[in-house]
Order: sequence, then structure tokens, then C-alpha cells
Amino acid sequence: MDQLASANNELHGYYFEDLEEGMTDIYGKTITDADIILFSGISGDMNPLHLNHEFASETIFEGRIAHGMLTASFISTVIGTKLPGPGCVYVSQNLRFKAPVKAGDTLTARVTIAKLIPEKKFVELKTICLVNEKVVIDGEATVMVPKRP
Repeated sequence: MDQLASANNELHGYYFEDLEEGMTDIYGKTITDADIILFSGISGDMNPLHLNHEFASETIFEGRIAHGMLTASFISTVIGTKLPGPGCVYVSQNLRFKAPVKAGDTLTARVTIAKLIPEKKFVELKTICLVNEKVVIDGEATVMVPKRP
């Protein structure tokens, strides 16, 4: 095996044959003001609910909140880097936003394999984000996972 093939194998996540229903993995991160500001710049979402304290303090949230898609992106972190990991491809994602996330909150994204679909090499996942054990996002994702070469 040449060095490039060896490096690619080391980078690869799970193959379809390695997966089992019930497998789970997580990623945790404390959300910062910088994360919110940078996400605004990257996404173009300059909603004052995320950036303007005076505006946001007059809303039901009583202060600035993180973008829902910023918090949901940590589900992608788990899927793309841990379970199933590098090599898988997103097919779909459903999200239900349950509660706000604010700067200073520590968010934990959890992905659990719910169902394997061998004929398509699809994996259905239960996805959830929590802050202090409170569900802030829940949903489902489907990914395609390569079979072992």
C-alpha cells in the first residue's frame, strides 16, 4: 500500500459494516460571543436578535441568543468527524428547535444510530443538542456511509 492510500485509510471514519444500531458519540463546546459574531459574518445572518443586546433584551429571550443553525452545526461536527465520521455524506436532516442557546452555554451534540439500511448504505440517526441536560434541538438525520473497500 502506498503512503497516500495509507493516510487516506487513517483519515476515514467508520465503514458501513462497522456500524451497529445504538452506537452513539458526542461533541461539546461552550458557545462564545466570538462564535456568534463569526457565524453572523460567515452566514450573513445579521438578525439583531443575535447581535444587538438592546434589541434582543426586548424579546421573549430577554437577551441575545445564538443562531439556531450555529448550534445545529455541532450535529454535523459529530457526524463528519466522529460517528460515522470522515467519508460519510449527509442525505437529510430534520431539526426541531426547542429552547434558545446563549453565549456562555455549553452545548453537547449527541448522535445515535437508530437504523441501518444495508441496500442503500444509509444510516438513520437520532440527533439531539443539550444545554445542562435540557434539549435545545432534536431531530433526525440520514447519511450515506461507504462500504469497506
